[in-house]
Amino acid sequence: MGAMGDVTKGRRAAAAVLRAVARGRRLDLALSEAVAHLSDQDRRWVHESSYGATRFRGRLDHLLDIHLRNGLSSLSPLVLDYLRLGAYQLLFMDGVPSYAAISQTVDQVKEVAGAGGGRMANGVLRSLEREGGEASRFPGYSEDPEAHLSTWGSHPKWMIRRWLKRLGPEAVRRLVDTNNTPAPVYFRPLGVTLDEARDLLRDEGFFGEVVGKGIPCLRLKDGTNPARLLERVPGFIQDPGAALVTEYADVWGEDLVADLCAAPGGKTLALAHSGAYVLAADRSMPRLALLRENLERVGGRVDLVAALAEKPPFRELPVLLLDVPCSGTGTLRRHPDARWRLTPDSLRRLAELQGKMLEAGAQIVRPGGVLVYSTCTLEPEENQEQVEGFLSRNPRFAMAGTKSVPEQYVDSQGRLLVTPHDTGFDGAFAARMVRTS
Repeated sequence: MGAMGDVTKGRRAAAAVLRAVARGRRLDLALSEAVAHLSDQDRRWVHESSYGATRFRGRLDHLLDIHLRNGLSSLSPLVLDYLRLGAYQLLFMDGVPSYAAISQTVDQVKEVAGAGGGRMANGVLRSLEREGGEASRFPGYSEDPEAHLSTWGSHPKWMIRRWLKRLGPEAVRRLVDTNNTPAPVYFRPLGVTLDEARDLLRDEGFFGEVVGKGIPCLRLKDGTNPARLLERVPGFIQDPGAALVTEYADVWGEDLVADLCAAPGGKTLALAHSGAYVLAADRSMPRLALLRENLERVGGRVDLVAALAEKPPFRELPVLLLDVPCSGTGTLRRHPDARWRLTPDSLRRLAELQGKMLEAGAQIVRPGGVLVYSTCTLEPEENQEQVEGFLSRNPRFAMAGTKSVPEQYVDSQGRLLVTPHDTGFDGAFAARMVRTS
């Protein structure tokens, strides 16, 4: 990673990623900007350290707090980020020698907090190296599940509290463990069967395994370069949770489908390749540009429209997919920064927006038409409660489940429900409703 004495490019880039996330930038975007001019080896290092320090921030903060005389609140946000990165290297990155993790972190802290700051960082990290980060240093799971799952499990306390009330400790422990393991990468082939795609991948030196009955995805071998794969085999990267939404929608053979929150476009592409003509609308022009890039690569009958889902520019649609903005608590494994960005208030605001989108969508579905509402969250006020409220206000609509996905992914009301801790996939929810006369 570079000569000792100078702070390495990788460590500077990892700190820049955490700083950008603290300012509100999404982790994946902050990472791609910070590593643009680095070697492949350094990119991998920055990815591992910045994602890891973000994923395990709750665990690292608990340990650092034990060793800080005046607690975490005595540190500036920048010094705290340096210490998180140093602690992550010490505890999780076997390839990094302890002396390098400590001395490099001390040099970074000295730059912003002087010699005294450097001495503090040195003392804290040496204590941490000596005493380790075992589970015994944390509140016990059986005595205090909330404290254990928010510190060792590294999730915000408010989130753990609401999950415990609804799911119980064992399910929450499994959910937290799932969220703390890096997400596999899945590939959805287009225009070929799963077996044909698997053979094509093998011929090109890639390896993919079929995920399960009724799921149109292959799980890629760890370390596969998705960009290289997409150049050679027709398809796109999509988690089975998201893939199950378009299977559940069950609109194959329809002539026209509108997707009102379309970007970045996985569901649009799947619908287009089912034979439908898709009107793909989104409020974000940059995200629509991403969708256009994907379309140029894989094709499909799609028209792109910049529009707000609350004020859709369509009428009398046979099928409407409303894949609404949501808290994304089903995808925290893939987006570890989201757990720290969300608040109870953001859930309330999102539920309000989703309700407006549903009401607007109801106005543009023709009699006999289908409205599919979907999210990638686990929260009832964005899922079950949202749909139940909508149906009680709109008696013209009725639930119309489908047999197009395996029954283990469908709840007692006929709604799609995919949970990460039971499946290993991203969380997904969908309700398929038909407008009666």
